[in-house]
Amino acid sequence: MEKPCLNDKNEYPNDEVLSRYLGKVKKTWDSFIDFINESYPSFFGEWRYYKDGMSWLYKLTKKKKTISWISIYHNKFKTTFYFPDKAEGLITASKLKKEYIDQFIHGKRYGKIRGITVEIKKPADLNATKTLIEIKEQVK
Repeated sequence: MEKPCLNDKNEYPNDEVLSRYLGKVKKTWDSFIDFINESYPSFFGEWRYYKDGMSWLYKLTKKKKTISWISIYHNKFKTTFYFPDKAEGLITASKLKKEYIDQFIHGKRYGKIRGITVEIKKPADLNATKTLIEIKEQVK
């Protein structure tokens, strides 16, 4: 299984570090962050180092609610969302590609939640992430 890149707890993921790992995808990362800041001003993003996964993750929250976890890989990043079972109707009725709906329907359960991960290599890949944010905002 592929591991995220940001494994050095002493190396904070600043722009220089992100550019080194993301390469050309850094522009897509920047547009994602700009989109969040402009469209969801109540969201808060923060880099944290997690000892259990031995990696830095970007945690996107709204108040105390986690919206998404974002991990950095070579030339891509991944956004992961966790939804309760009651979100199934919203997810299956959404414009998400079948592969993402299947991740939720057939994916591993963590108690009463299931995850959907989107791999982002180009700007068009952000569409699924934007849809998942919309769904996350609808789930209470």
